[in-house]
Amino acid sequence: MTSHPDSLPEPVLQPSWTQPSRRAFIGGAVIGTVGVLGTVYAGNASAGSSAAADVFRHGIASGDPLPDRVILWTRVTPTPDAVAGSGRGSATTIRWEVATDPGFGSVVSSGSTTTDAGSDLTVKVDAGGLNPNTGYHYRFHVVDGPAAGAVSPVGRTKTAPATAAEVARVRFGVVSCSNWEAGYFSAYRHLAAQPDLDAIVHLGDYIYEYGIGEYTGKNGPVRRHEPAHEIVSVADYRIRHAQYKTDPDLQLAHRDLPWICTWDDHESANDSWASGAENHSAAEGDWPARKAASEQAYYEWMPVRPVPDAGGRHLYRRLRYGNLLELSMLDLRTYRTEQPGTTSNAADNPAATITGAAQMSWLTNGVVSAPTRWKIVGNPVMISPILIPPLEPRTTAALTELLGIPKAGIPLSSDPWDGYTADRQRLYQALRDNNTQNTVFITGDIHMSFACDLPNDPANYPGAGTVGTELVTPSVTSSNVDDLVGAPEYTVGNVAAAALTNVNRHLRWVDTDAHGYAVLTVTDAATQMDWYFVNNRDDPRSGQRYGQSWRVPNGSQKVGPVGRPAV
Repeated sequence: MTSHPDSLPEPVLQPSWTQPSRRAFIGGAVIGTVGVLGTVYAGNASAGSSAAADVFRHGIASGDPLPDRVILWTRVTPTPDAVAGSGRGSATTIRWEVATDPGFGSVVSSGSTTTDAGSDLTVKVDAGGLNPNTGYHYRFHVVDGPAAGAVSPVGRTKTAPATAAEVARVRFGVVSCSNWEAGYFSAYRHLAAQPDLDAIVHLGDYIYEYGIGEYTGKNGPVRRHEPAHEIVSVADYRIRHAQYKTDPDLQLAHRDLPWICTWDDHESANDSWASGAENHSAAEGDWPARKAASEQAYYEWMPVRPVPDAGGRHLYRRLRYGNLLELSMLDLRTYRTEQPGTTSNAADNPAATITGAAQMSWLTNGVVSAPTRWKIVGNPVMISPILIPPLEPRTTAALTELLGIPKAGIPLSSDPWDGYTADRQRLYQALRDNNTQNTVFITGDIHMSFACDLPNDPANYPGAGTVGTELVTPSVTSSNVDDLVGAPEYTVGNVAAAALTNVNRHLRWVDTDAHGYAVLTVTDAATQMDWYFVNNRDDPRSGQRYGQSWRVPNGSQKVGPVGRPAV
């Protein structure tokens, strides 16, 4: 499952241009410019032909593997004008197949479905009747209409082990924060080449909502967003998802591995909460309508299986890998209250929530009762406190109350769990009360790499003990410390890393400047994360380098360095 597809086009470098102003963060024109495809769509197009490549130009994907089924996804473009977000395109019947061999001599599951412009011509099926812990091949055929006969590339996927199975090892790729304008997605290509992966976990910010030049790389946009403006409508979000899925390295990673995804803020708007977002104004319309538009496009374009509920559906969910691990994927945007200021003691307000009451109950009850060795939490924003400095509430309560600041210290940001300390304490208390071991949060969002212990009291670490650990993946491309200040790599960043770890001793390791991905390997004995960094996100053919490895032994509740990857 490591080869690069010969049929995918090589990325094309966009011309460089001057960096426009960009919004503060961390520190339908497109339809008119799509142009003629240059290929006449013909019936009975054969697999591998240019016509078939245009029909399936956004690739194929699978996701949310269960022991007996997996989500299969694609998008068809049956005619040149039926581009994403256009509202055009007649109803099209698609046949899907799952087989044990790449030649499809042994088809084990198949069926047909119809798509139309109402779902932006996306195709999602929950392919059942599969065996646990088994690799499969899958593909799609266009049955009728102007693109009849077109056949998709062949993808590969894998089901989860049976719920009660004895599982020796699971390996996940871990990624987040892939900004089109900030660079090329080489990290996905290198991740797809990692051996023996069971799935890729994406922790949010799969797309970015900004217009051209509003949030870019160090030297301006490496390639330009479509549409050119900030995305607000369902058509806008569809166009942006479609653009991202033309990246050849992202297509490769989707084609060859199942993905397990959740959203963070940029799938809708920056620093969003239940009733608004930092990057949303009244001039852009009603926030609930914008959020609903972003969710509609996300569910159409992503291989996820949301959970039905009384209100419709929700994205937080669990996936089980035998007796070894249970993965709880969180949604930390849809239900949260508005972020407090970093110097406001509103962060300690018991009514403030990052999860919402229903999700918090689901999370705590699930983690403390999980029958698996490891409890892995897919966490879109950091839960480890980053405080300036950590304070001891028993001795500084009078001072913090007088100043009106959070009692544990001023956080670096109030958008992560640091802005919602009561929710964090509810979760920590549940872990302590139940003596829950082996809880590991895997996290994205912050565009840096961290290995952390989760302290009961940050000002009294390690004396007060820990409740778990956190391992944070870097961004695929989104800008971090050196990019935002325009400094050479690891100049300002090394100073910042030292400052953070000196005053927050539970932050065991920080890399502020690299972009890339991580691989999480879980066994009975330990959970280990290995970090890999791309050499140059501006280069579509960038190589990679090995970064660090940190390991959590079974029962230790603490993370420590190791000298080599877990492979």
